[in-house]
Amino acid sequence: MVVNVRRGRYFFQRNSTMMLDRSAMILMMLFLLLQGAAAFAVPYNRSNKNQVGNKSGLNKYSVNELKQLLTERGLDFRDCLERRDLVERLETTNFVADDAPRRASSAESYMTAEESRLVQTVKRTSPSVAFITTSMDRAGGTGPRARGFSLGAEVPLGTGSGILWDSQGHVVTNCHVIFATGTMPTTVKVKLQGMAEACEASVVGVEPEKDLAVLKMKCPTSMLPTPLNVGTSNDLQVGQSALAIGNPFGLDNTVTTGVVSALGRDVDGFGGRVIKNCIQTDAAINPGNSGGPLMDSSGRLIGVNTAILGNGGRGNIGIGFAIPVDTVRRVVNQIIRYGKVVRPTLGINVVDDRVTRSIEQQLRRPLQGVLVAEVIRNSPAQKAGLQAMELRSDGTTILGDLITKVNGEEVKQVEDLLSAIEEQRQGDLVRLTVERCCDSSRTEVISVRLVSRDDLKQPMTTSPASWRQGQSNYNNIRGGRHKEPTPWQ
Repeated sequence: MVVNVRRGRYFFQRNSTMMLDRSAMILMMLFLLLQGAAAFAVPYNRSNKNQVGNKSGLNKYSVNELKQLLTERGLDFRDCLERRDLVERLETTNFVADDAPRRASSAESYMTAEESRLVQTVKRTSPSVAFITTSMDRAGGTGPRARGFSLGAEVPLGTGSGILWDSQGHVVTNCHVIFATGTMPTTVKVKLQGMAEACEASVVGVEPEKDLAVLKMKCPTSMLPTPLNVGTSNDLQVGQSALAIGNPFGLDNTVTTGVVSALGRDVDGFGGRVIKNCIQTDAAINPGNSGGPLMDSSGRLIGVNTAILGNGGRGNIGIGFAIPVDTVRRVVNQIIRYGKVVRPTLGINVVDDRVTRSIEQQLRRPLQGVLVAEVIRNSPAQKAGLQAMELRSDGTTILGDLITKVNGEEVKQVEDLLSAIEEQRQGDLVRLTVERCCDSSRTEVISVRLVSRDDLKQPMTTSPASWRQGQSNYNNIRGGRHKEPTPWQ
């Protein structure tokens, strides 16, 4: 047989002395077809796929880095479909790889310094924000589970947020997160970012009057992240940045930002109890944020989110409240140490630091201490002769005693006094250095024996509504109408 190939066509000539059987002919035809296809195919070269961008050195850049370089040069790449299109677009600018350093994240390069700091703060703090769920056995907690068995059927009660307080696994949240239905749940679970499953937690103690609760996670402490840094709230300023992280409506690790809108707010808390001196913020707080952290721009804890202004269930309207961290620290430490809040007290109400500073401006002289606003009837303070501020019918106020030292230690602000007293125990005798009626020439040292708040026969009284609104009207140098005093807790 003779085979002629002419201009891509194949012709067969039959030899008179040789006959091809059917199978040989099929094999020959397949062979010829393959040869024809090879004639029209582009030869494959492994170096071709890297050929684009080799000369300019662009192959070492990722797609995101290529987009970043195009953006820096003002080149539009919206019509680029593949990576090679991006490379070709860059090559039109005679780009050389050594002209620009490689960057790990193109997004961060376009952030402002403030945005970058916020992103880093969220990355650092969010692992310490807990997602809390509570549930109840259908038996109501009195059936087989109470005897060491469980029916395996639990009814969800609620969800909320929490804060990892220390490396021992204590978690701080709101009391109303745990007692969502008014009863103790049979199961409380806590989940931190990065945990595969939530772990059970026990309730260490609660303080309903401050709407705070402390949990203890039942998991190895080695798997816990670094707890949040605890800041201070007595030196907060209206207008400074605020950051909230929580789990609103079950959406975990939700971040919202805002500012400190106001200070010293009184909020109706858990069970109708008034929580005094709360922080007001416009950082969005919604159901599920309760118990989560309110932080400053550095990621320090400044409060525990607890409530929003009632709006008929329509969600956040830009008015949320947080328990100040100075209060949180005192309550939490006592719950961890004693299982409950055991606060020794003098039996007084004191004026908030900011109001004292305003009185200083009116008097045009410093008041280095804590001003007594009210003395509770039958309290140790009354028995020791402490004198409170007196509000007269003409609207003026006669200033009361100014506490400047406790057991010889200087007291310059409310936090100093609270800390000094709460370091003591019920029954301890403390020495108070006071300036009678804020007169430094009438300094006296008096002794007061501390009692627990439960021992006071008369509960703490509330002040007029106008004081709770933070109104101030100083009429003369002797004093004036003042904001509601900070209660002794």
